[in-house]
Amino acid sequence: MNKDVLLSAEIQRRIDSMHDEKVKQNKIKLEAYGGFYNTDDHGFIYFPDFKYEPIYAEGKDETDSGVLAGKNLRKFLSQIPPYCYKDSALAGCWVGCVRRYMHIRIPKENLMPPDLEEINNKYHMRGAGIGGTNHLGPDVKIGLELGWKGIFDRLLYYKEFNAPASAEFYEAHEDTMHGIMTYIENNAKYVRKLYEEEPEGWYKDNYKTIADILDKLMVSPPETFREACQFLAIFQSVDRTYFMGGALGQLDELLRPYFERDMKKGILTEEEAVWMVASLFYNDTHYSQLGGRTPDGKKSLNSRMSFIILQAAHTLHIPYNLAIRVYEGQDDSLLDKSLEYILEKGSGPAFSLSKGIEEGYMKQGHPKELARMRAKVGCNWVALPGIEYPLQDVTRLNLAWPLVYAIDEVMEAGEPTLEKLWDRYAYHTEVMIDAIKRNYDIHLNKISDYIPELVLNLFCHGPIERGLNCASGGVDIINLNCDGIAIATVADSFAAIEQRVVKEKKLTWEELYEALKCDFEGKEDIRLMLKSIPRFGSPESLAKKWAKKISEHYVEKMVESPTPENRIKVIPGHFSHGGILAWGKNLPATPNGRKMGDAISHSSEPDPGFAKGLTSFSPTLKANAVALTQPGWGNSAPLHLDIDSDMVIKNGGIDCLKALIMTHNEMGGTLINLNCITKEQIMRAHADPESEPDLVVRVTGYSAFFASLSKEYRQQVVDRYLTNN
Repeated sequence: MNKDVLLSAEIQRRIDSMHDEKVKQNKIKLEAYGGFYNTDDHGFIYFPDFKYEPIYAEGKDETDSGVLAGKNLRKFLSQIPPYCYKDSALAGCWVGCVRRYMHIRIPKENLMPPDLEEINNKYHMRGAGIGGTNHLGPDVKIGLELGWKGIFDRLLYYKEFNAPASAEFYEAHEDTMHGIMTYIENNAKYVRKLYEEEPEGWYKDNYKTIADILDKLMVSPPETFREACQFLAIFQSVDRTYFMGGALGQLDELLRPYFERDMKKGILTEEEAVWMVASLFYNDTHYSQLGGRTPDGKKSLNSRMSFIILQAAHTLHIPYNLAIRVYEGQDDSLLDKSLEYILEKGSGPAFSLSKGIEEGYMKQGHPKELARMRAKVGCNWVALPGIEYPLQDVTRLNLAWPLVYAIDEVMEAGEPTLEKLWDRYAYHTEVMIDAIKRNYDIHLNKISDYIPELVLNLFCHGPIERGLNCASGGVDIINLNCDGIAIATVADSFAAIEQRVVKEKKLTWEELYEALKCDFEGKEDIRLMLKSIPRFGSPESLAKKWAKKISEHYVEKMVESPTPENRIKVIPGHFSHGGILAWGKNLPATPNGRKMGDAISHSSEPDPGFAKGLTSFSPTLKANAVALTQPGWGNSAPLHLDIDSDMVIKNGGIDCLKALIMTHNEMGGTLINLNCITKEQIMRAHADPESEPDLVVRVTGYSAFFASLSKEYRQQVVDRYLTNN
């Protein structure tokens, strides 16, 4: 089952051609967007002449209703230039998010009490929980079974059946469907024209096949493997267009029935399947999962389709966002193959860990069968397909700000102690947590009026049947999520105070405070003294207990009460994404030796350099630290492992990595993002990005061309690299 497909020279040529074209398109986009973009590649095609004039209400310059959002999405989809790369098996692309071209906002000034706005500003709550979109997992199987026309027919049926007093919900989704159908039709006409203009040969035949498939998908569900891939490519393009959706689901199970049926009929070969899946990845980098187990836990989801998808992504070698589901007692063949690929090319899939994800979800009162169905469909998050509104990865609390205010207050009060500092820190953390819950109530009360999930509602169970947006009762499970970040920044700060001020008495509280207030100007000796303590991640560090205490306090206060008005649970996680520089930009100096404006620590991970001088295997130390701070409620605290591949080989290669992954799973970890590149290669690419234009890395959960990232973002990856000391 795990044997690589032997690709013919022709299939390899097509995939290589798509790889080269993607690298070329990436250079074009970099030139157009100022030399870098610090996100996953997203797969959009840049059309320099594309412009869009948004539809606004008379006398306004903003979109202020779901109906207008639908009208704009319909118009935008109808104007996307049709696209078909010559060596791809599929047609269609997207040109950017509609939100970039129009002004949509929830008028917070009319909804937010002054005291709440003051708190949000005081604690620099950039991800404040209002206006988040698309962070739920669709059940794409709905579309594969119904087809686009079937989705439209279902929409019209329930509009008539429910006969709501206001039909705005259905009208917005009707506009969405009209836009999708026009988008498909435009691509079909374009590819038909390419077919007519192409001389006899493979390209002409390929264009005809694609055009025929697009015509068919206008009126009926996909029946073949290639038709299913084309359906998914359309979904990806439309989903990205409307507010950057990016969730696909359990991709191997979505495609497996078509693959097995076509193989049995003799109308598909495995190498053709590899090419078709590579074409899907060329279209976009939607998040999807491979492997896992059935809800009853008795059967593995590993299939031949899983390996073909993995090989397609590996062979194409562009950014992609697959995850391998890992669980105790599994068949290791898929995990082994993914690690083999990572060691070969430096990057590959992420690893979604079942124990922490599933047991945390069960802790919320859900049965284990349901917990096993949650699939990784985002940068750091998982969701139940089509029945859950979790809104993960959109809200964050910078837990370093409570420390800044706590230090000011204990110093102003006089006679500072570590106990008093913790009390004030805990107080300010709780203020932030209460505020995020109030923000979420505003979000729940208003998001459906302004930005309904016009695409994902079509792929959920309930919204169309009920005439309700998924955020307003359309789906059966609503839980919200929030990530506490800067754990190591705060833990190392408390540890530095405890060691240098309280235990060793090398500094007084006043000397520490003066150094912080002048941003260590002229006090580099004090800064280095604070920075040089054993830090979080080191086995003997005082920061270990502080990191655990900080995380546990945050988790306890987040789960002890729901949002005050709507009574919705908010589930804690720890994930900073790549914004550690932005989150640290206005943050004053902190007692861990960090200067004002420097980056905060990633998620709940140790700061780079924590293992300097230690003889232990540093990836294990880092994994242990992240396991210690897992929130434990089914939301992620990811582990980023950026390891010198030479070190991996010296320490056992694939077996070493597999042991690390399985141990982290057993310890309750939730997600591992892994890069294995030689130190020389990563440093060369950092110094001269053009020397490695197709080097792919996992950044903070998403995959990207290293050359696409800004110097600052590249530095994050370089700083994280773990080598032999």
